[in-house]
This record gives sequence, structure tokens and C-alpha cells, in this order.
Amino acid sequence: MFSPYRTILARPGALAFSASGVIARLPMSMAGIGIVLMVEALYHSYGLAGRVSAVYVLAQAICSPQLARLVDRHGQARVMRPAITVASLGLIGIVTAAMSHAPTPWLYATAALTGATIGSFGALVRARWSNMLTSSRDVHTAYSLESALDELVFVVGPVLATILAANVSPAAGLLVAVLGMVCGGFWFLSQRATQPAPTVREVDAPRQGSVLRSGGMVVLAIVFVAIGAIFGGTDVATVAFADEHGRPDLAGVVLAVFALGSLISGLLYGLRHWVMALWKRFVIGTLVLAVGAALFVMVQSMAMLAIVMFVAGFAISPTIINGNGLVQHFVARERLTEGLTWVGTALGVGVSVGASVAGMAIDARGSHGGFAVVVGAAGLAVLAAAGSTRVLRKGTADVLAHEVEDAEVEPEPVSPTAGAAVTATEVAAAEHSAVALAADDSTGASDTDGTAESPEQGHPGR
Repeated sequence: MFSPYRTILARPGALAFSASGVIARLPMSMAGIGIVLMVEALYHSYGLAGRVSAVYVLAQAICSPQLARLVDRHGQARVMRPAITVASLGLIGIVTAAMSHAPTPWLYATAALTGATIGSFGALVRARWSNMLTSSRDVHTAYSLESALDELVFVVGPVLATILAANVSPAAGLLVAVLGMVCGGFWFLSQRATQPAPTVREVDAPRQGSVLRSGGMVVLAIVFVAIGAIFGGTDVATVAFADEHGRPDLAGVVLAVFALGSLISGLLYGLRHWVMALWKRFVIGTLVLAVGAALFVMVQSMAMLAIVMFVAGFAISPTIINGNGLVQHFVARERLTEGLTWVGTALGVGVSVGASVAGMAIDARGSHGGFAVVVGAAGLAVLAAAGSTRVLRKGTADVLAHEVEDAEVEPEPVSPTAGAAVTATEVAAAEHSAVALAADDSTGASDTDGTAESPEQGHPGR
């Protein structure tokens, strides 16, 4: 059943860079909550803890795309080795300042330094997969695998940070995040054979603008900010809901169940041979996620919340996989890391905004006020995605026209029982009406347009 994953991981160097990338991503799920837990425990102020965490997130949002641009131009190791060294020192600086009860400006300064240099290892890993794999269905499988591993990090990281902060030391969670970033990061960057080649820029070449000049990238950024707000609002509202029901100890468990649903769906999604156009799958996934999130406001017990979150979580990974796949349609290949980083940055900004707004709503109306913010963010995501289908369709159609001229490859027929994953990153060689993200597998991968995607098409942006 999992042979597509075994196939891509058998490539020389693939298992090593994917495994090291998982370890290097630990700060992604541990740094934010680790800062909150440590600062609150030592300064006894949730407000200060939230502000320090927000400085970290905003610094990362502003600087990560710029780091990614340097990575595309100069190479991953050359840029990220000094960057993670500085980020590690920044996290150690936060710990040192907090443990010594330093004035709050020191907390803000070290948080900003860390966020500005930590980068996005998820984007670096995906860029390596795109550089290594020639079959677009293999790229889809790889992106599905990495999305599932992202969710694994979010299942393990927050729970680990909470346990360490409560039972070892308020700073223990952050120190483990530093260890993961240093060990995993330098292990990852030592693997030069799989590193994408830097982009060679001519001396007299015009200066390139931001990838956000692409209309499709703007749409993705807006949708991912809204999706991030769903996640951020859900985190805060779930903690408040658990506290109202006298079970604050179950908040982390319920959130882990949310991520577990996403992990399972990501692995399953990568196994299926999809024929529906990528932009359609992205819009449908956003709609399904929004519908699931809207149900949170209706639950009345912890058990029911866990069940609803588990089911709704199945829409997360496919939607993010498809969003990352669309990036390859909207940016040039040599700027892929920058484009992928913008998607992650938008998600992080949304998490920060959603958590902040939901927190204010919870203060005023309780946990259901926070879940109401989640419903609003879900509605914004649907409006942004469904209202921009022309832009999304045009971006993928432009890539299709270009590649058809170059390749002139006859599309292969798709077997409903192929058992292999077709691209979440390839061009839409045809617009199909197939099953949605939670579709009934028994119907197969049917197609109403009468054409099928070629599983061997190259990557957009070549």
C-alpha cells in the first residue's frame, strides 16, 4: 500500500534529508508554545508571553522569504548554516534572559533575532524533492509525505514542550527545540549531493521583484493567512473550552487528535492517483476544511469536540499539499524556495492573528466566542479561494500551454486502480471532475472531461 513512499525514499540521499528535515523542523511546533510557557511561568503574565511570541512570529514572517531568496541565489548550506547558528544563539538568549528575569526589552530583542534567522526547513526539504524527482506523480507523493511529517511534528512538539515545561524546567522545551534545530539542521545541510544548485544571475540582469507580483501567489497568501487564523483560533479556543469543562489537561490531547487526522489524510492522499485539476482540488479542500471548522462552535462536550476535530483534520493536509503544489505553477523553478516560504509565512501570520483575535473574543464571550472567530476565518478562506478561481485556473493553464508546446507528450490513460499518486504539483493537463478530497474511493478516479493528466510531465517553471 505504501510502495510509492518506499520508492521515493529509496532514491540516493532521500531518506537522509527527509529524516534530518523532520528533526530540524522541531522549532516550528515547539518555539512558539515554548516561549509562552516559559515567559508565563517566570514572569506570571500571559499578556507578556503572547507579545514575545508575537514578536518571534512576525520577525519570522518578515524575514523568512528574504532568507529563501538568498537560498535560491546562493545555495542552502551557504545561507542557512550561519542563519541557524544565529537563530540557535537567539533561542538560547531568550532562555538566558527569561531565567535571569532580565528586562522585557531583552526578551523582545532575542525573540526578534530568532524569528529573523530561523528560516523554513519545510521549504528547503520540498525544494530538494522537486530538484531530485523527475516524475510529477513522485513529486506529489513526496509533498504528501512531507505534509504528513509536518503534522507529526505538530502532534509531538507541543505535547513534548508542555511536558518538559511542567515537569523539568520552564525553559526545557525551548532547549530541546534548539537541540533539534542544531543537530537536524546541520545534518541536513551537510548533505550537499541533494542540494539544489544555486541560481546563476547575470551581472547585467534586471533585479527580480517579489514572487508576490504573481496574482496566483497573492491568492495563495490570502487563503493561507485565513487557514492559519483557523488553526490559531482553534488552539486558543480549545484550551478555553477544556478549561470551561474542567479538563484543561485534555486540551493538548484534543489538538493532537486534530493533527492526527491531518497526518492520516496526508499519507492516504499521496497514495491516490488524482485526475482532477489541481486548482479545483485546492478550492474544494478549502471549502471542506471551512465546513469542518464551522462545526466547532456547535459542540458541547470534550469527546464531541475531539471527534469533530479528528474528522475536520482530514481536510488539512490535502489542502496544504495542493497549495504547495500550486506554488510551482506561479513561480519560476529557480525561485521555488522563496515561493514555498511565502506560503508558510502566510500560514504563520494567520496563526498569530487568529490566536490574538480569538483570545479577545474568549475574554468577552468564552470559548464559543473563540470558535466564532474560527468560523469567520473559515468564511474568509472560502471567499478568497472560490472568488479567485479565474486567477488560479489561468495560472495553471499558462503553464500547461507552455509545457504542451515543449513536450508534445500524449497523455496516458489513468487506471482507477493505479494505486500510485499523481501530482499535487504537476500542471493540470486537463480539467477533470473527480471525487473531492473526502471522496468515496469506490468510484475510482473518474473524469468528465475525457482526458487524463500525464503522470510524467515535468515540473512547471523549467
